[in-house]
Amino acid sequence: MSEHTFGQPRALGVGAFGEVGNRVFVLQITGDIETLTLKAEKTQLAALAEWLGSVVKSGGRPGHLPEDFAVTLPYDIAFVIGDIAVAHDEDDNVIDVRITSADESDETSFTLTPEVAGGLAIAITRAVEAGCPPCPLCGGPLDPRGHDCPRTNGFRPPIR
Repeated sequence: MSEHTFGQPRALGVGAFGEVGNRVFVLQITGDIETLTLKAEKTQLAALAEWLGSVVKSGGRPGHLPEDFAVTLPYDIAFVIGDIAVAHDEDDNVIDVRITSADESDETSFTLTPEVAGGLAIAITRAVEAGCPPCPLCGGPLDPRGHDCPRTNGFRPPIR
């Protein structure tokens, strides 16, 4: 297993690339020595943003939230995200993030301050919301070409 440990990263980036309905979501972590770009599912990043937001909110008002979470181009995907584990260290007031690849051959970890976590949550939310709206029945993305909703069980035409 290959492990990448960043401590507190120098920079973080989040972005979505491609056409709506067929976008690739990435999370980029930059340390002093390397930059790691990870491919993610939209739902994985949305869940991470929701969790980070709730932790930051529970800790009271944070300081200044950074706004620059741009992905450095060009990038190469290091691995596809499988599991994301997040823990709040209340003693040090930091958030520890551990990401494992989908095939479990790679792992990365880094630490966020509440301010960086809050800014990252906002950046992720903006990237996620810039795409397809969710289906009102199943929550899946509404593709501009149509949507075969599993909640209709084939009894209705695809939602457009």
